[in-house]
This record gives sequence, C-alpha cells and structure tokens, in this order.
Amino acid sequence: MTDPKDFPQLIPPHGGYRELQSYQMAEIVYDATVVFCDRFIDRRSRTHDQMVQAARSGKQNIAEGSMASGTSKKTELKLIGVARASLEELLLDFQDYLRQKRLPLWSKDQPKAQEVRKLCYQKDKSYSTYKTYIEQSSPEVAVNAMVCLIHQTNYLLDQQLRALEKEFLKEGGFTEKLYRARSQARKRRE
Repeated sequence: MTDPKDFPQLIPPHGGYRELQSYQMAEIVYDATVVFCDRFIDRRSRTHDQMVQAARSGKQNIAEGSMASGTSKKTELKLIGVARASLEELLLDFQDYLRQKRLPLWSKDQPKAQEVRKLCYQKDKSYSTYKTYIEQSSPEVAVNAMVCLIHQTNYLLDQQLRALEKEFLKEGGFTEKLYRARSQARKRRE
C-alpha cells in the first residue's frame, strides 16, 4: 500500500486573497470610489456606474484569481491582469475628471500627495484610513487622493504579476503538476 505522503500535493493552498496587500488596497479603492462618485458624479450618469464597476472589477478579479490559483495558474494570471486593467481604466476616469474640471494633478512629490502615499504603509489600513480625504475634502483633494491610491494598488498588482509569472515559469501550472505526479506514480508501480 502506498503512503499518501509519497505523492505531491496537487492542489496547493489557495485563496487567502484577504491577506494580499493588492486586495486590501483594491478594496479601499472600491469603497472610496463609491463614496467619491456619490459625492461628485451624478448617480444617474453612465460614468458613475462605469467607475464603480471598474473599481469593483479590480477587487473582485483579485479574489477570483486567488481562488482559481489552486487549479489554474493561467487563470490566476489572467484575472490579476484583468484587475490591473480595470484599475487602469478607473485611473483614467479620475484623470479625466481632473482635466475636465481644470483641477491640477498632483505630482508624487507634492506634500499632500506624500501625505496620502504614506498612509499605504500603515498597518491595518482600511477605507477609514483615507476617509477624510474622500468624504470631507474638496474635489481636487479627493480625486488626487484616489489617483495616489490607484497608483499604489497598480504597483502592487504589477509586483504580484511579476511574482506569479516567475513562479509559473519555475513550477509550471496545474497540468504540469498532474503530469509529474502521474509519471511518479507510474514509476513507483513499475
């Protein structure tokens, strides 16, 4: 009789997306986008809906990709890429808002931008960490805070994509693991 420990674990631990910094930041971006849009964009407008949906897509695709990662690294990579693309679309919407309202886009070295950017390093951050920038500030401050948040989230997603790509090239995906496990099982029977 063969010992189950002799076989590799085919479906690795997966999920755990709530622990990913990219997911945590995407959740903040989503919550902040909903509040921003409710404050500054007509709720009946297509733009309001599209911005909220782009923010939601960013968050949801990270979660879905993480859950799919146990059986498909390809799907995980694809969905993290979709999350990144959705947040890029959202970033463009916020930049359009600045341009159309003739508001300045802060450089990353601008003191207020630095202030917002430093919040990313706080432990146990959530929407409430950024709440005053979104709920109690002028449109200029709120939209620039959103731009900072999205840039930080996109940076995390870019890092995550690079790490996933490197891992995939090194380890292969689920299909390769199945093949290796099956080959090992055949060799043991021979």
